[in-house]
Amino acid sequence: MDKMNFGLIGVGVMGQNLALNIERNGFSVAVYDRALDKVNEFTKGKASGKRIIGATSIESFLQQLERPRRIVLLVNAGKPVDDVIDGLRPQLGKGDIIIDGGNSFFLDTERRAADLEKHGIFFVGSGVSGGEEGALKGPSLMPGGAKEAYDIISPVLTKIAAHVNGEPCCTYIGPRGAGHYVKMVHNGIEYAIMQLICETYDILKTGYGLPAPEIAKIFDKWNQTELNSYLFEITSKVLNKIDDVTHKPLVDFILDTAEQKGTGKWTSQNAFDLGTPIPTINAAVESRMLSSFKDQRVKASRILRGPDAHPAEKEESMINEVRDALHASIIASYSQGMALMQAASAEYKYDLKVDQIAAIWRGGCIIRAKILEEIRQAYRRNPSLQNMMTDDYFSGTLNKLQAPWRRTVQIASGAGIPVLAMSASLSYYDAYRRERLPANLLQGQRDFFGAHTYRRIDKEGIFHTKWEE
Repeated sequence: MDKMNFGLIGVGVMGQNLALNIERNGFSVAVYDRALDKVNEFTKGKASGKRIIGATSIESFLQQLERPRRIVLLVNAGKPVDDVIDGLRPQLGKGDIIIDGGNSFFLDTERRAADLEKHGIFFVGSGVSGGEEGALKGPSLMPGGAKEAYDIISPVLTKIAAHVNGEPCCTYIGPRGAGHYVKMVHNGIEYAIMQLICETYDILKTGYGLPAPEIAKIFDKWNQTELNSYLFEITSKVLNKIDDVTHKPLVDFILDTAEQKGTGKWTSQNAFDLGTPIPTINAAVESRMLSSFKDQRVKASRILRGPDAHPAEKEESMINEVRDALHASIIASYSQGMALMQAASAEYKYDLKVDQIAAIWRGGCIIRAKILEEIRQAYRRNPSLQNMMTDDYFSGTLNKLQAPWRRTVQIASGAGIPVLAMSASLSYYDAYRRERLPANLLQGQRDFFGAHTYRRIDKEGIFHTKWEE
């Protein structure tokens, strides 16, 4: 029997779809899962008649693979990944490759790569974005690890990835944990944009009294413009969905508590470690936390007063200003994510190519959007661009949008509508464009109580003042 080209461990929906994708693109696949019933159900069901075979043990799974063995893990991040690696390692040989396709923390990937390297085994941490549909039809892939390993697996990865204008949404990201780092930042940006969309929905619903189907039409209209994106597309579909029981918009009956799996939090924590501001992403994480305080919010709604506001009269010009505010906030979100990756590239010696990352995010992934081509072009024009807001295209756009952006945030605040992410985006823009910030007073305060010293604008040197006799 011929050996199989690829192995896959973890036969959940994502694993099944990725196996089908690999097979459809001309490669044979062996699959294994500790839950053998899943393997049996898959091979006799969706995989029936295809070049996909199941294994009943790790030993038989490995025996079915050609060398060097190329094995994708699609299991839960954390200990499950370590457990699978521990089971594989004694039976793998020099040059074999393990590819972690889950949302693993990048420092865990660094540790695993270093450990396996001692045994001559390659470890590739690959971000995979696109959900179940992407896994089947073509995801965005962000593989990091040894370049030698990438060269071996790239013929498969570049075929199964999504393609935009004939270009695969897959490229070599960088060494060690670079792939999972970039996926982490991708998810942070995803958090930010989703929160901005939700705040925009709240402004239109609460501030202007629009029902969900009408808001769906607005997002659908915006999606035909430069704001075109997957997240706008699904927002319109969610808002349009009618509940089978009540025959009213389903979104109005969904409990307002959002969950999270941790990648957004990791992005925020790492940004603090690197000293890189990402306030929109942080606000998105905090907004999800606040949403989980449902019981407290219900009690507080009966105690804490807001403005005596009523829905404003809907005017087309005002709706357009909300759109402009969302547009500007999205630019700020991407700016923060790209700047964070540049800081990480220097700190961890990843040598990240931001233009290439923007390119592979154009298709397959959750944050795929028309704006990514402009981001790609901005970093191609200037690879050392410190912040994409200062690129001619984006600075021109933000300068044009900043007035309606401000008015929208003011209207939301006046109506008592929380816009943590949108206001954080605007403040980020304002802080970044200011030649002088009030940190001079802050340094004076620090020197007062802790003799932390300060510098002056009119002379060189480090100074300390005795602030009171």
